[in-house]
Amino acid sequence: MSRAGIVAVVGKPNAGKSTLLNRVVGEKLSITSAKPQSTRNRIVGIHTADDAQMVILDTPGLLEPRYPLHDAMRATAIAALRDADVVIYLADATEGAPVPLEEAARLDRPVRAPVLLALNKVDALSADDVGVLRARHPDAFIISASRGDDVDTLLAAVRARLPESPYLYPDDEISTQTLRFFASELVRETALEQLEEEVPYSVACEVEEFREDRSPVYIRAVLYVERDSQKRILIGAKGTRIREIGRVARGKIETLIGAPVYLDLWIKVLPNWRRDQRSLRRFGYVIPKEHGQ
Repeated sequence: MSRAGIVAVVGKPNAGKSTLLNRVVGEKLSITSAKPQSTRNRIVGIHTADDAQMVILDTPGLLEPRYPLHDAMRATAIAALRDADVVIYLADATEGAPVPLEEAARLDRPVRAPVLLALNKVDALSADDVGVLRARHPDAFIISASRGDDVDTLLAAVRARLPESPYLYPDDEISTQTLRFFASELVRETALEQLEEEVPYSVACEVEEFREDRSPVYIRAVLYVERDSQKRILIGAKGTRIREIGRVARGKIETLIGAPVYLDLWIKVLPNWRRDQRSLRRFGYVIPKEHGQ
């Protein structure tokens, strides 16, 4: 009998959740960045092997909300915990002992699904430190999502805990999300890579047009920021930065879709969008009920 179910990957910002998803699925679905809070939505990856199908949810980092965008991000992570058949609680092994999941997620009761603690970034530790970690957390999975160390062991444990079920999706699918969505994420990732300080957290991306019937594929995307000063930074001197963002993002999208792309990239100001519920809904964020009255 096959097994299938939803696997939520949760943890603090920058624990390596997106890197783990990409490693398991074998494709770059979730954007990665050294800057925390790069994942804002629930990213769905599908891994089918050995008579088991894992529908893996990469979630925004568990953080203390400071404005409505954070509220929406946290609500997305909590919803994934409620939906999950298995939870991978991913923590950065270089930061010491993680707090319990219920504390990190500010839950008033334990999650119903089995929780597997995975301590990531073991590649950054010495052999002695790894030994101490194993002694202190004998039930944890000590992994490196970037190198792949012991990820298979973690997946075997997940597989054993999935319910018996037919596959939820065709076995050749790797995500439920559209190319349009991933194109938007790749443009935003490229902006994150090239911006510093507070500007990356003010950037949103919206794909206004995605024409696969053209050659090259035509994509019109808009990067939104909150202030004119941020727009000037994003454009750069004589347009150098926005051209470079467009060049790099176009290459990533071409790799994803396997076809030439014409990326028509624009920058607009949408004041205070991170704190505006109408703007957040426009970008696809789900506003928690207590904030969406």
